[in-house]
Amino acid sequence: VQLQASGGGVVQVGDSLRLTCAASASSLSAYSLGWFRQAPGKAREFVSAIRRRDRATYYADSVKGRFTISRDNAKGTGYLQMNSLKPEDTAVYYCAAAPPNTITSEMYNARAYNIWGQGTLVTVSS
Repeated sequence: VQLQASGGGVVQVGDSLRLTCAASASSLSAYSLGWFRQAPGKAREFVSAIRRRDRATYYADSVKGRFTISRDNAKGTGYLQMNSLKPEDTAVYYCAAAPPNTITSEMYNARAYNIWGQGTLVTVSS
């Protein structure tokens, strides 16, 4: 399975974007899905995730109430709806897949995700 994130771009503060994660040659429907981001000069950080087994969702405190993760198992894709964007949201965003029964504590951990896609750049200008 190869993943590809798309939907990034340059937006203004307060704008919205929807990122899409698509899988090639297979489907994301069998996996838990996570979104991570990496800002220039910073470490990669967890943004959000949705577990395959029970569709439980997880968010970093910095994006709670602004971002929404979802998935369409019929299409085998995942999404990250980002509203009220801030300059500190500027980063390369990556989607990643983890086993369907990943435990809660590991959903926040990049090491739990064994399939990663190419990132998509989101730039929020003030």
